[in-house]
Amino acid sequence: MLTVGGMGALYKAQDLRFPKVTRLCVVKEMLNTATDPQVRAMMERNFEREANILATLNHPGVVRVYDYFSEGDRNYIVMEYIDGKNLEEVLAETEGFLPEVQVVQWAIQVCEVLNYLHNHEPQAIIFRDLKPSNIMLESRGDIRVLDFGIAKVFQSGQQGTMIGTEGYTPPEQYRGVAEPRVDIYALGATMHHLLSKQDPQLEPPFSFHERPIHERNPLASRELVDIIDRALDYEINNRYGSAAEMQRALMSLGSSRGMGTAVFGATAFVSSDVLPLWRFACEDEVRSTPAVHDGIVYIGAYDNNLYAINADSGQFLWKYAAEGGIGSSPCVYGERVFFGSADRMLYAVNVDTGRISWTCPTKGSVWSSPRAAFDHVFFGSDDRSLYAVSVHSGRIAWKFETDGKVRSSPAIGNNAVYVGCEGGMVYSVGINGESGWRFRARRAVTSSPAVTREMVYVGCQDEHVYGLDIRSGWKSWDYRTGGAVVSSPVVSDGLVFVGSVDTHFYALDAEDGRLVWRYATEGQVTSSSAVTGEAVYFGSTDGAVYSLDIKTGNLRWRFQTDGPVTSSPRVAGDIVYIGSCDRYVYALPI
Repeated sequence: MLTVGGMGALYKAQDLRFPKVTRLCVVKEMLNTATDPQVRAMMERNFEREANILATLNHPGVVRVYDYFSEGDRNYIVMEYIDGKNLEEVLAETEGFLPEVQVVQWAIQVCEVLNYLHNHEPQAIIFRDLKPSNIMLESRGDIRVLDFGIAKVFQSGQQGTMIGTEGYTPPEQYRGVAEPRVDIYALGATMHHLLSKQDPQLEPPFSFHERPIHERNPLASRELVDIIDRALDYEINNRYGSAAEMQRALMSLGSSRGMGTAVFGATAFVSSDVLPLWRFACEDEVRSTPAVHDGIVYIGAYDNNLYAINADSGQFLWKYAAEGGIGSSPCVYGERVFFGSADRMLYAVNVDTGRISWTCPTKGSVWSSPRAAFDHVFFGSDDRSLYAVSVHSGRIAWKFETDGKVRSSPAIGNNAVYVGCEGGMVYSVGINGESGWRFRARRAVTSSPAVTREMVYVGCQDEHVYGLDIRSGWKSWDYRTGGAVVSSPVVSDGLVFVGSVDTHFYALDAEDGRLVWRYATEGQVTSSSAVTGEAVYFGSTDGAVYSLDIKTGNLRWRFQTDGPVTSSPRVAGDIVYIGSCDRYVYALPI
């Protein structure tokens, strides 16, 4: 048992429908002991409401519901188990005051959840009981909102019962008003509690102005206090009009640019030098590289979905669900976007509607990213083959067998396709599928080749970057790094840009492989780069996206995410688009 109260209990359980794996869940038990038939019926409706609300929600910041059922006078909801602690527990275990940067980051995530709930279709959802004990901090640092037992489907102009927690509840909620700005007030009260360590349940209602945060915590910035004070205004029309508006205010703070990973009291922080134009929440890690076409960002995630996102606003347009995780990066050609999946398929989806055009099955997972040319799509599979299929029908034109799994993405040039394999080979294959030359490295080649008119450049897990003659495959030069090279080279202005597991990012002379400069990060660099103008962009497993001066390697800016960045950036116009293992897609200004 996790907790118990007067109305029921929470149990930690295991889902026995999955006997071969350990799938933990939480069973919420609610007692219906009312003797009055009308009251009993109302409690049944409350239970049905909570279950149905949860069943319609699909957001990484909201706890998921798996099932619900009734047994006698007991009602049960089976929910996702969250490995972590609620913010009330975190606050109690923290000596001194929580860092402002952490509270701001939590609040930004809560705003994202509230914005999702308040714009839920077909009807908005008002949480009505936001407080530290209803906000979970996962062990990996993400925020999850839970306990929708009193959430209300909002109908404009309709009043409801006053339900909430005294101290966090705004005055209009006592009059039965349920609209989005009541949650804005509760978030302000929650932030006031986290920063001042003054529990509003122990103070007179609506007395926050009598207990300024600075009196208890002089470290809190004036700018943040002003935001909280506005959220806590007694008059509803003086507060922020929406969670999105409050989120923008929070993201304008300097403290919003310091990201950290919380371990229940111990927090490490790294500053960011830029603010995202927008970020889009997926349901799992984003390792795919985005494709940008006609104002739309296409990107896959490990939640099995390919997403289409408005490039300017970050607004969701559509998604297509595969049967497996998507690490393959999408490719747009004509009216279709192509991508592979762990479910052994290559998919072709209409760019405008997200409807499937065709699929091409293989005998292995497709992690290789497709490339399209000559009305054909070229891609590799874990079935140890390189494929060429028609862009119109998905019919296989030819299949070239290799010496290992093909996770390298093909490069096309000089009327040939160039690709590596996990068997340690780099191949030149004619557009017609006929074998050209092959180069044997000492270990797996996961890196995708870069091609110029004279050379093929590729990294290898034997810690080398190779420059190969495009006509013969003979090695012109090699450069040894301090670790495996999974990153794919990019060639620009006579330089080869590539990362290494040794935590460095390199600029090599394209003609002879001579080191021009290198830059040290705090994590492995498996992300490939994007080059534009005077800058090169890439990610690192330290969670950062870097922008370096192309000539000197000096840092221009760094943006910190909350997860490893193995996705590679895509630049379109004056925006850098990139994904992170923190489950977000980011749009960053150049």
